[in-house]
Order: sequence, then structure tokens, then C-alpha cells
Amino acid sequence: MKYFAVLITLLRDRKNFLEDIRQDTKLESKILSLLIASTLFLAIYGGIIGASSGGLQIISSAVKLPALYLITLAICLPTLYFFDILFGSVLNFRQYVAMSLTAVGVISVLLFSFAPVVLFFLISIQGYNFFVLLNIAIMGLTGVIGVKLFYQGMHSLAGSEAEGVNLRNRLLRGWLVLYALVGSQLGWTLRPFFGAPGEPFQLFRPEIDGNFYLQVIRMFRTLMGF
Repeated sequence: MKYFAVLITLLRDRKNFLEDIRQDTKLESKILSLLIASTLFLAIYGGIIGASSGGLQIISSAVKLPALYLITLAICLPTLYFFDILFGSVLNFRQYVAMSLTAVGVISVLLFSFAPVVLFFLISIQGYNFFVLLNIAIMGLTGVIGVKLFYQGMHSLAGSEAEGVNLRNRLLRGWLVLYALVGSQLGWTLRPFFGAPGEPFQLFRPEIDGNFYLQVIRMFRTLMGF
């Protein structure tokens, strides 16, 4: 339960939580707690969206959804760390990891809070395209909130470092765009998360052509009857 207590502390008292990160206070335990709690919440949500196809897809999605968020972070975080150091940051790598996991933690909790809504639509509406687009919208909304809080937190940590702050803020905004692009394309590579009606279970789709954005447009047009 202590792992979840750390996440609740983040939600209730972000100011002091960020101050602990600034002071490098017990970061190892915070990182471990955020990692475990976030993984569990993301796995639960992943299992729910995989339930649209049932069977092995539930297990697959429960594993792949946490992997999507954490692998994206692992790919992008070194870029932010080294560029930020180049332009004057004095934070250590543990502080960057902790800050990044605060964003993932917030996203995971918000997704978990949407779980009853997603279950309701899964049970009551048998529409594959609607269900997929609903979940994309939910993940997009929670992602925007998590990223916004991450940006505010990083801006707060850098507030006392006058030199290069404006440049580093622009760098951070650029990095957030990179993070979104990597995450969406990685999600496309790791698909399926939902399975497909009438199709046998596949751990990964054999073809990786196309991209996430074109597929969303196609599904929306199909749902609208275009």
C-alpha cells in the first residue's frame, strides 16, 4: 500500500512533492513507488480495453499498455536530460526520472478513474470503432493533463536557475512534441491493444505500414458513415 500512498501524496500535495524532488529527498523510493503504482493502474486499464476481444487479448493489452508509456519514456528521457544539461540544468538524472514518472503516475490514475465509464460502454454498446475512438479520446485527454503538469513541474524546478530558462522552456516544449510523436508511433507498432472483431488473436500485427493518425481518421470516417 505504501506505493499507492506516494501516488496519493503526489495528487494531494504536488507542491511539497515537487520540493522533495528539488531537494533530492528519498527519490529512489518515490521512483519505485510511482513505477509500481503506475504500472498496475495502466495494466488494469489495458486489460479492460483488451476485453473488447477477450481471451489472450486481455493479458496482452494489460502488459502492452504499461510498456507503451514506460518504453516511450525510456526512449525520450535521455534526450531531454542531456540537452537540458547542455543549456544549464543542475538537476541529476534521478530527478528527471522522478519528474517524468509523476506525469505517468497522473495519467495512470486518470485512466483508472475512467475505467467504470469504459466498462459501461464496452458492455452497453457493441461498436468497435466507437469503443476504440472513445479510448483514444480518453488517453489523449489524460495525456494532455499529465504532460501539462509535467511541464509546470519542470518549469517550477528550473525557476531558480535564471540562466538559460527561456531557452530551456522552448527545449522542453519541443521535447513534449517529440514525446507525443514517439508515443503515438510506438503505440501503432505495438498494436493491437483492442483486437479486431472476428479476427484471431495476434500479439503484434505483422504489417507496420501506415501510421496512427491515418488510422484514427479512417475509423472516424467509418463511424460517421463517410
